Amino acid sequence: MAFNQSGVGLPMAASFRVVYRIEDVAMALLFGIGYAGIIFEHSLAFNKSGIGLLMAVSLWVVRSIGAPSTEIAVSELTHAFAEVSEIVFFLLGAMTIVEIINAHQGFKLITDNITTRKPRILLWLVGFVTFLLSSVLDNLTSTVVMVSLLRKLVPPSEFRRKSWQLSSMWIVESAVTIGKKDKDPALDLLLGAVVVIAANAGGAWTPIGDVTTTMLWIHGQLSTLQTMKDLFVPSVVSLAVPLALISLTSNINGKEQDFFNVLASEQMAPRGQLVFSVGIGALFFVPVFKVVTGLPPYMGMLLGLGVLWILTDAIHNGESERQNLKVPEALSRIDYQGALFILGTLLSISSLEAAGILRQLANNLDAHIPSTEVIACAIGVVSAIIDNVPLVAAAMGMYDLSTFPQDSVFWQMIAYCAGTGGSMLVIGSSAGVAFMGMEKVDFFWYLRKVSAFAFAGYVAGIGAYLAIHNLPISLSTTSTAEVPAFARTFPWHQATQ
Repeated sequence: MAFNQSGVGLPMAASFRVVYRIEDVAMALLFGIGYAGIIFEHSLAFNKSGIGLLMAVSLWVVRSIGAPSTEIAVSELTHAFAEVSEIVFFLLGAMTIVEIINAHQGFKLITDNITTRKPRILLWLVGFVTFLLSSVLDNLTSTVVMVSLLRKLVPPSEFRRKSWQLSSMWIVESAVTIGKKDKDPALDLLLGAVVVIAANAGGAWTPIGDVTTTMLWIHGQLSTLQTMKDLFVPSVVSLAVPLALISLTSNINGKEQDFFNVLASEQMAPRGQLVFSVGIGALFFVPVFKVVTGLPPYMGMLLGLGVLWILTDAIHNGESERQNLKVPEALSRIDYQGALFILGTLLSISSLEAAGILRQLANNLDAHIPSTEVIACAIGVVSAIIDNVPLVAAAMGMYDLSTFPQDSVFWQMIAYCAGTGGSMLVIGSSAGVAFMGMEKVDFFWYLRKVSAFAFAGYVAGIGAYLAIHNLPISLSTTSTAEVPAFARTFPWHQATQ
């Protein structure tokens, strides 16, 4: 009997190992093919949301075949879907609130204060207004809002006029700026590029500013106040350095220009200030709700959406001509494609995590790249080419909180690097893609004119983070008990003991 058990048991164990190897290879190939489709979606003329969903389902089918049992695979999928749904519902709520504010022209309260006509001052002002907006809104929404406003603040360059001659927008923009001479043919595009850099930088330091930071926050890798405190200065530096370099090296005319402000002729919707105040307040209240109640952040976002829904129904009751200002109309305008892309991508990553592939990848990285800072920096550079959502999701799957505790250097650098690294190429972030689509910007124009500045800001921000993070420890004479518990696990702290 013992011989029979050994004679049967060993081949069975070997067969399971073969199945697992085949499963890993098949899933890796499927993920690689799907990811290539996402990267080259414009060349293939396939929408990346559809590719993401197809990739997710295919990967989970393979996982269900290779899992020890179907019940285990279903349990893994149920757990993964619950985690992914938290992020998707959070983003849907946030996008709807922002759309309602925008429909009421609420952002005029901010843009009406942009009165300067000096290009260099305008460059810095647009940059930091976008930075602050993106810390509350997502970077895609901030880019869309600011680029739309720039069209009304700055005359279009010759490049933009030629790009728009085949679109109806050309008629509108020509009417606005007819008879005006282009004093700086690159100003409008440079301002748009600054919006991209500022939106990515502004979203990196708050839990609700960028989807990757939100993912890390929701799953416990980051806390609210510590993240804002530690990443604020690096994020500012990553914006200030490109702004300074662009101001010094680009051909920007320092004289005042006669910009025609179309916003002055647009009227804010009735009770627009009230909707703006309640909407922004709802976004700010989400972290407070999480701390006070202990419930997931998406519940706080849905609470804010519910309050704003009731408010807009009440203030526009009986106003049939203002149905576009209510939530049902706003829901029809939000980016469902983007939400489905995130759903498909995160479910794909979760299948690799369930199969143990990400853990194997983490072990290989640890064996060959001992510095976690280098790994985080590399993720940021790669995010300029590959979407940062799956990169951060992969990092979350490779390393858990037992390896790197909440608010550790690794997670904070992942948040910063993945958030700002996408600015190095125009295709590296949703903000850049939106700018490229709205202004018909060429990939190589951005590469020649902006990428070097964005890279300089990225590196400077990393330097600022490491300098600030290590400075208190190197100068401190405090005891171990006075150092935060999670900080005692860092190599640089252990070396001082």
